[in-house]
Amino acid sequence: MTDVRVPKTLPETKAFLNVKVLWVRHWNDRLFSFAVERPESFRFRSGEFVMIGLDGDGEGAKPIMRAYSIASPHYAEELEFLSIKVEDGPLTSKLQRIEPGDEVYMGKKPTGTLVTDALVGGKRLFFFSTGTGLAPFLSLARDPDVYGMFDQVILVHSVRQVSDLAYHDELQARLAEDPLVSDEAATQFHYIPTVTREPFRTTGRIGDLIESAALFGDPVQGAKKLDPETDRIMLCGSMAMIRETAAMLDGIGFEEGSNAKAGTYVIERAFVD
Repeated sequence: MTDVRVPKTLPETKAFLNVKVLWVRHWNDRLFSFAVERPESFRFRSGEFVMIGLDGDGEGAKPIMRAYSIASPHYAEELEFLSIKVEDGPLTSKLQRIEPGDEVYMGKKPTGTLVTDALVGGKRLFFFSTGTGLAPFLSLARDPDVYGMFDQVILVHSVRQVSDLAYHDELQARLAEDPLVSDEAATQFHYIPTVTREPFRTTGRIGDLIESAALFGDPVQGAKKLDPETDRIMLCGSMAMIRETAAMLDGIGFEEGSNAKAGTYVIERAFVD
C-alpha cells in the first residue's frame, strides 16, 4: 500500500495570510515556479512584490519570510512566483520542496516600484532582468494596460546557462497563448534572452548588448541606443547588473523614478539596498 502524503498546513498568524499551493514547476536544479490561491481581498499592481514564507524551525519560532515579485498580472485568479533553490538557504531549502495542497505564508500588503505608475510616458519600454529578476516582468508583459502605454515592450533576460531561461518557450512565442495580450504582444512584444556561460544565439551581459547596440537589432524598432526622451527602463536582478546599468543610465540623462515621483527608469530597491 502506497503512503499518501498529507498536505502541510501552517499555524495561523495575525501578520500573514495562509494560502494554498496550487502547482509547482521545477525548471532545473536551480529554479522553480509555484502558484498559490489568491485571496479575494488581495489587490496589487502588476510588477509589485509581496512577502512569502514558511514556519520557522523550533517551537515558537517566527515564520521565515522573504520578498518575492509576483509573476502574475494584476487581474490573475492565482498568484505565481519564481524562486531560486538554495540547499542551505533558511527559506528556499524548505520552499523548494512544497507540493500542491501545502500552505505557505503570504504578506497582506504588496508594494514595489517596478510599476508603470513610477514611469513617465514613453515609446519603448525595456525590461532588463537577470535570473529570477524576470518575475515582475512576466507580470507586466501579460498586462494589457502596458501595451496601451508603450509602442514596444522589450524584455531582456540574462542568465548563466540555457536551462536557466525559465518561461523561454512562452516568451519566445510572444505570449501567443495568453487570452488577453496575444494580439498586442504579436506586434509590440520582443523577447531577447542572453546566456553568459554557454553557447547560445545571443551571448553576453546586458551592458555589453547595450554598448555594442546588439540589443537594438531587428525586430526592435527605433534608435540603436537608449534615449531618455523616448525610452523607459525597468531593472530587476543581480545587484551588479542593477548598479552598473543604473550608473550608465544616470550618465546619459535618465532619471530614477519612484511611487512619489515618476521618472524614466526604475529599480526595485527592496532587493538592492
